[in-house]
Amino acid sequence: MNEPFRNPDLPLETRIDDLISRLSLSEKVGQMLHEAAGIERLGIAPYSWWNEALHGVARAGSATVFPQAIGLAATFDRELAEKVATAISDEARAKYEVFAAKGMTGRYVGLTFWTPNINIFRDPRWGRGQETYGEDPYLTGELGQRFVKGLQGDHSHYLKTAACAKHFAVHSGPEKVRHSFNAEASPYDLEDTYLPAFRQLVVDAGVESVMGAYNRTNGEPCCGSEFLLEKTLRGEWKFQGHVTSDCWALQDFHLHHKVTPGPVESVALAVNKGCDLNCGELYHHLEDAVRMGFVSVATIDQSVRRLLRTRFRLGEFDPAERVPFRSIPRSSIRSPAHLDLSYETAVRSMVLLKNDGVLPLNKDKLKSLYLAGPNALAPEALLGNYHGLSPRLVTFVEGITEELGQDVKFEFRHGSLLAEEKKLETDWASFEARTFDVTVVCLGLNILLEGEEGDAIAAPNFGDRKEIALPPGQHTFLMKLLAQGKPVVLVVSAGSAVDLSPYVEKAAAIVYTWYPGELGGKALADLLFGHRDFSGKLPVTFPKRLEDLPPFEDYDMSKRTYRYSTVEPLFPFGFGLSYRPLHVTKIDAPATVGGDQALTVKVTVSNPHGQTAADVVQLYLRKETGLKAAQFELAGFERVELAPGQSKTLELTVKPRQIASVHADGKRVFVAGTLRLWAGTGQPDGRSRQLGVIPREAAVAMKG
Repeated sequence: MNEPFRNPDLPLETRIDDLISRLSLSEKVGQMLHEAAGIERLGIAPYSWWNEALHGVARAGSATVFPQAIGLAATFDRELAEKVATAISDEARAKYEVFAAKGMTGRYVGLTFWTPNINIFRDPRWGRGQETYGEDPYLTGELGQRFVKGLQGDHSHYLKTAACAKHFAVHSGPEKVRHSFNAEASPYDLEDTYLPAFRQLVVDAGVESVMGAYNRTNGEPCCGSEFLLEKTLRGEWKFQGHVTSDCWALQDFHLHHKVTPGPVESVALAVNKGCDLNCGELYHHLEDAVRMGFVSVATIDQSVRRLLRTRFRLGEFDPAERVPFRSIPRSSIRSPAHLDLSYETAVRSMVLLKNDGVLPLNKDKLKSLYLAGPNALAPEALLGNYHGLSPRLVTFVEGITEELGQDVKFEFRHGSLLAEEKKLETDWASFEARTFDVTVVCLGLNILLEGEEGDAIAAPNFGDRKEIALPPGQHTFLMKLLAQGKPVVLVVSAGSAVDLSPYVEKAAAIVYTWYPGELGGKALADLLFGHRDFSGKLPVTFPKRLEDLPPFEDYDMSKRTYRYSTVEPLFPFGFGLSYRPLHVTKIDAPATVGGDQALTVKVTVSNPHGQTAADVVQLYLRKETGLKAAQFELAGFERVELAPGQSKTLELTVKPRQIASVHADGKRVFVAGTLRLWAGTGQPDGRSRQLGVIPREAAVAMKG
């Protein structure tokens, strides 16, 4: 075939123009559905836009299973996020070639990935919070930007894969009512909390796609919102990529949101506001909408142009030898390097919340160890939702068994069910623990208890949680273990904060693993026995009790997250202990900063220990201008690894947008005042002393 659209030497827009000119209205509409129809007369194969890669290529067979997104967030490591995404896109390209060779074109086969989820995890009850990078807009934007870079690559012409920023916007539960819910957010909260990460991925990262949310935001359905799609995304941010609806979200316009009378009006609203792709089947009504005068052919062409541009940039219509990513070998799938990366990410993600000195365990001195808990032998405790499959999942039992070998007497009992409400008929497992030197008990949640509507099949609330405590059976079992008089190391797996307040004083140590991926068992064992040190930090606040949270449906940020809540947390955002904490010894900043200037802050950190040590240095700021502002907020971070006795001076850049204030009307402006800075290995609060170092402080005058 010699059509101009197949000529890779022609300008991209010329090729797209040529292809569009050859399509009928019906064929154009067929390209706007997530299962895009093939066009046999032009030799164009069907294409499914639906694919997932949240923490590895998902739902498409064997692939490296990395830690869930919330665990990646706990690493506070930009470079690691990009490395993980690069490995995922390598495997995605290799799997695409394997599938293409077999003529496969269906769901979970293509190169357009609906990843990452950069919604703000504002409430621990949201089951899908595990898919996010936590509660902080800055951390979310920084990790999301690097993840997009790893997925899309840096070729000047071709995309490695196409990433998607979701769910735009103001979307974080409740799952039960997501199809009818109206999230009300003030202009201040939109600009200060809910939109910054999306802006960063669009403006700075060049993300190829944006997915609209199910809910309404301030009365407008997100997939047909004038404010979100026209004014903000394509207007202020100049977004050039394509917008997709969440799956079957457009039917919510008339069935649940009641903003349109029927399907024809719903598709007209969506496409006229800039929603190019329908995950679902409703865009079949677009031909009727054109005939009825609700939608112009020019609007259809505009959406098809955006969609085709993505497919051209992925190299679909070019010879294989012209597309560099098509040569990535299938041997990259679950390669040794990728498995090592999954392990390293798991190590860096786990958070040590308490340690009275029992950790690290000394195998030479330890005579016996009791291993218990329903998550110890459960592969579900490793995975998280939207996961791939591994032939060798290493559970916590397997990792610890491999470590102990023949040197230590040890035993395993489940001890409790994961979520059964009733008490067990017999419970001699907890009493048996008193005969062992130490107990490691693995409790928490899994993907059956928290997740997305329809996936978390054991969750009574559509994937969300009504409570944040451990399930009753686990609580009863744990309290019995803690009463036996022997040290208990509590290991909690979950994608969200669990109320651990009943156990903090009694447990000898507490470790949070999140959902650590296929090598989570090995990572946990290496950390418990001191082969590696903890460096993970909490990307979310752990409240003391459910009553300390505002109502789940309330999207007002004034009492939420570490930035605005005045209630003392159980564990604060950014908290995490180490065996060998680094010390921040000095902070230097300019005396003044202007309105359009970035601020370079120099932070000196040292390792006073006799062994190599790693930690996360965090920079926080507070804007003292007389306008509303967070108590303090994360403005810089860097994971640092230092040799014994080594010091290093970091240069952390605070962007002008971070220094600017947000007015009540949502405008970001520079206001004169004082910028107060803190640098340490945690928040600038009383908990910092538990981290082994008092944060250093500086003040900068902001000149108007």
